Amino acid sequence: MTLTRREVAAGLAVGLMAPYLIGRAKAQGATIKIGMCAPVTGPAAESGGYAIKGAKLALEAVNKAGGVLGRPLELIVEDDQTTNPGIVLAFSKLAAQPDIVAFLSSVRSTQVHAMAPDALKLGKPVMFGGTDPNLTKLGNPWLFRFRPNDSYSGRVIADYGVNTLGKKKWAVLHSTDAFGTAGGKALSEALGKLGAPPLLDQGYANQSQDFTPVVLAIKSSGADILGSYFTFENDLGIFARQLRQLGVTIPWVGSPSITNVTALKLAGPALYGTYGVADYAEDSSDAAKAFGKAYRDAVKVAPDNQSSWPFDAVTVLAAAINKAGSTEPGKIREAILATKKFPGAEGEYNFDDKGDGLHGYNIVKNDKGSIVFDKHIEFTD
Repeated sequence: MTLTRREVAAGLAVGLMAPYLIGRAKAQGATIKIGMCAPVTGPAAESGGYAIKGAKLALEAVNKAGGVLGRPLELIVEDDQTTNPGIVLAFSKLAAQPDIVAFLSSVRSTQVHAMAPDALKLGKPVMFGGTDPNLTKLGNPWLFRFRPNDSYSGRVIADYGVNTLGKKKWAVLHSTDAFGTAGGKALSEALGKLGAPPLLDQGYANQSQDFTPVVLAIKSSGADILGSYFTFENDLGIFARQLRQLGVTIPWVGSPSITNVTALKLAGPALYGTYGVADYAEDSSDAAKAFGKAYRDAVKVAPDNQSSWPFDAVTVLAAAINKAGSTEPGKIREAILATKKFPGAEGEYNFDDKGDGLHGYNIVKNDKGSIVFDKHIEFTD
């Protein structure tokens, strides 16, 4: 399953890879249904809207090219309310529909953890975007990650801050949920291996309204660089504004949320000059550029990883079902795991036996509100 760079760009620009994946079969008959849990309401409703649009963009391209196994795809969305109980309820509603063959879960690790036992019990493929490394170590054969996990993001943040920016006095800030705890640990461990253990390892509670104590702790730590893992963009926006208001101007390298469209809107100039690890960076590949153009044309806003991973998940899933020649769960699972050198919007997918498809990150910079690609760092170990 390999394409030249020219073929990838052409396929994405015209049909977003669907002609290659589907073989231009004529769609007919009953739909093949995919379920999606997404935050239609709650604090992440805006980013949830982007995720749904990314999934629908892929679905529309697949159907335009002929569908899957000669049948059109259909997306069934349930509101996860941006909460753990909400996603459990949303998934149970979708799982109760026997004609749904696979699912898209959350971008938030804590929510994926909450519904993972039900996914194991159901026994159908679940694509997700949460980055907690532990999610693919649960012994659950039905979970497939469409973003790099935080064992890679921590290493990339540390590598870039120490070796490119030349900073060794770190403050590490992270949420205390599953995502933030795992990310903060990965970053601290990576810094330790580079001879720069953090001076401050600071947790915070999600949905905080005042980060003044956290900012003051960073200011008094003596750190000359900040590394962060924020779960919610609204928290990041509040923190960024208070950080600047209290005069902290040290370099800041954050997890992917620092590059999200919602965060950029909330924080504005407070994020100018910051760096982030980004699984999706528009200038990182031909496939990413083509997705960016298609998404802008359809949605009229810049894409980010909220929309790119669901797009890739639907696209890879369509290819896997066609390769399997069946909607039988075990055959779809085998086909996803066999996916190698697959050019997606987020990067080249090479699934390992744990269900991780991507193994590196892009470094980007906020240049007065525009996210600019710097470099890609890939790990093979």
